[in-house]
Amino acid sequence: MDTPSNRRSYVRTITSYVRALLKFFKAALLLLSQRYRSANLRFKIAFFTVILLTSTSFILCIMTVQIMNNYILNEIIKRGESVGKSIAASAGYSLLSRDLLGLDTLVHKATSSNSDMPYVVIVDPNMKAIVHSEVPLIGETMVLPQGRLIRKTQDGTTVTELPDEDGTIFKISCPIVFMNKFLGSVILGMNRSVLIEAQKKVTTRILVVFGIIVALGMLASSLLASFLIKPIRELSAGVEELKKGTAKTPLRIYSHDELGALTRNFNEMSAQIAEQRGKLNKYAQDLENAYVSIVKVMAAAIDARDSYTHGHSARVAQLSLLMGKNIGLSKDELAELEVACLFHDVGKIKTPDSILLKPGNLSPAEYKEMMQHVEYGASILSWAPSLVKYIPSTRHHHEWHNGKGYPDGLVGDKIPLFAAIIAISDTFDAITTDRPYRKALSREEALAEITRMSGIQFRPELVNIFIELMEKHRAHGVPLSVLKAV
Repeated sequence: MDTPSNRRSYVRTITSYVRALLKFFKAALLLLSQRYRSANLRFKIAFFTVILLTSTSFILCIMTVQIMNNYILNEIIKRGESVGKSIAASAGYSLLSRDLLGLDTLVHKATSSNSDMPYVVIVDPNMKAIVHSEVPLIGETMVLPQGRLIRKTQDGTTVTELPDEDGTIFKISCPIVFMNKFLGSVILGMNRSVLIEAQKKVTTRILVVFGIIVALGMLASSLLASFLIKPIRELSAGVEELKKGTAKTPLRIYSHDELGALTRNFNEMSAQIAEQRGKLNKYAQDLENAYVSIVKVMAAAIDARDSYTHGHSARVAQLSLLMGKNIGLSKDELAELEVACLFHDVGKIKTPDSILLKPGNLSPAEYKEMMQHVEYGASILSWAPSLVKYIPSTRHHHEWHNGKGYPDGLVGDKIPLFAAIIAISDTFDAITTDRPYRKALSREEALAEITRMSGIQFRPELVNIFIELMEKHRAHGVPLSVLKAV
């Protein structure tokens, strides 16, 4: 029944429900914030869908229950008014004729046919009970507590809400008017028993429907999340393959919507990247080959200054690669070692011919200038960023294992590995090649000299590997000239 008091009650109920809903959302947001960073996308989609569905269903449930309560209450009051007016219409003549039996019959029929009607009383204008459903109260003056007026009609019927020990009682008072004369009133009570029973049934049914909706919503959200996650996972895997350069087959397109269009565009982009990557790899390989060729030409040009050392850098590279393969260097490391060997004497470009080509022994000053070639080489390589990585092997290939080498006096493992390898190969090739100031040593003499300098000039474990390699090749009958040209 749409009255100001009912509207206020409705607002209070909605407010309490909204507060409860806000608390629920607060707890849900707290949970979400805690799991947000670690949660996957499927959880987020399902969570938000369930939250939205639950909150919507919860609000609809509250509104439905409230509307049903108002409707049932209105029907109860209407039924009470109808019974009261029916008794009032029949009681006028009986009051004038003092037919108490007829009045009692009307009251008895009303109470017996309405279980939610605790009392019915007919009073005179002075509120004295003429007939009462509770016989001991007949003749008593009715004094009812004041309550909240719900409504009053034009014929004088009033509906008042009264407090009661068992709940709320609605007092309905209908005037008895016969031939335009006021003879008294019919007063009856209606309790909320029917309303409460109806509320229980409606609430139970709504909760069942609410549970079904939430369960279906969770299932639907899970299916929706799966539908959305599949193409996203496919794209994620495709991106990982693209990063690693292992993408070979196009991604599967699951739908023709925006995600499908995104997957299709990704496939096209991936194909273009793969094509461009192939071209870049070819260009890089060609560039690397050209770069190595230029280095070899440069090394040959350096060696060509001295007819006795012609091909020295290439031979050092071949011997060093044999050692590098034996100690387990990777393909890329072997390629870097080869270029390092070709560059190891690049600093001799700045060494005067008078010193480089001198047939006799060098003076101390000349020897000191000759030692500068490692620093000259490091300085030359420093001008090109791509060649900086070859500086350590160029600068330190004349360091000694015991720290008495040059230019920095490095000791043991502090000498770079490539420099330590080049030192052995460089020495072996130098002492097995004719020079203006001496004849070449034999392989056996050279190996004996390198063995003697193990732990002094050379790293012992590398000397052992080098000696083993030389012995192995001698056992197979490989001449020294062929070995140095492998």
